[in-house]
Amino acid sequence: MTLRIDPSSLPAIRRPRCARAALMLLALMLAGCPESGNPPAAGTVAASASLETAAVAVATVPRETFFDGVVEALNQSTVSAQTSGRVLELPVDVGDHVEKGALIVRFTDTEQKARAAAAESELGEANARLAEAQLGFDRIREIHAKKLVARAQFDRARADLDAARAKARAAQAALDEVREGLANTVIRAPYAGIVVARHVQIGETVGVGTPLLTGVSLEHLRVHVDVPHQHIGELRKHRQARVLLPDDGSIAIEELRISPNADPETHTFRVLATVPQGDYGVYPGMLLKVAFVTGTEERLLLPAAALVRRGEIDAAYVVGEDGRVGFRYLRVGTPAADGRVPVLAGLAAGERVATDPLAAAVAYKAQGAPAGESGE
Repeated sequence: MTLRIDPSSLPAIRRPRCARAALMLLALMLAGCPESGNPPAAGTVAASASLETAAVAVATVPRETFFDGVVEALNQSTVSAQTSGRVLELPVDVGDHVEKGALIVRFTDTEQKARAAAAESELGEANARLAEAQLGFDRIREIHAKKLVARAQFDRARADLDAARAKARAAQAALDEVREGLANTVIRAPYAGIVVARHVQIGETVGVGTPLLTGVSLEHLRVHVDVPHQHIGELRKHRQARVLLPDDGSIAIEELRISPNADPETHTFRVLATVPQGDYGVYPGMLLKVAFVTGTEERLLLPAAALVRRGEIDAAYVVGEDGRVGFRYLRVGTPAADGRVPVLAGLAAGERVATDPLAAAVAYKAQGAPAGESGE
């Protein structure tokens, strides 16, 4: 609508210069405004027509029930000394990452080496006695076969051989034990992980069973959830779940272990959800939500790319049949496992939303946003 002002129709009085300027400015503003109800400009229609859109549709999705869980490590242990000695080397400290088989503690081994040398000498002597007893038995056996010696002498030679064999086996066992003690002066990591506690210092003398280091593996994690008894039936039936990650993503659970009985005090079942191996940014002790499948339901789903987040506000750009772009505030639920977002309020089935919010924002501003709305 264009406002035309006829100067001749104005009263014949002298107006201040500022009043004339205000009237001219008002005329220019009204001349630039499109009439109400007219279609948008051709450039705006072209911009909205080029937007990529997707239809909001109703789909059958798993119904999920959410519970809080605590992350824990499958492999968390304290390494203890298996021999006595003085701590000679301690190359790792709290917070260090160690690979499987890496050196973590070394003891002095002078005493163990001396015992090993003595055990080797005893084994050599026992083997020599065994060889001598074997030769004596072989001679007696040949003579006894010719009926030249008594049976008692043959039995004595066989008994001496058996005794020599037993002493050789005992000497070998003693040597193996001493060698194991020598090997225990070097402690290696049983699995790859992170050191969370150190219980000894360099130069400290320790005995068998003294705690040395505590480590935890981040490669194998699980989430411990206490589930109320009224939900355990559906969990046993479906045995499907996913963990919601801190970055708004989720990962499917690899394995569910459900306790066969409830806790008599809390009346809850302990459920252990094993997380697949990988770096998901979760650590033991963290509190995460676990979504357990308890059935199916119909939900109105929005593509994740179409969702616009402004702080705690969720919205989407809706493209109407006339090509106009609207900015719609929404109420949404927790994203599904495939990333689509359930819409609880704000959209209807069949409406189309822009899957590129940045391009939609440009088209929205080009057509002029209604008063009180902003797509920024």
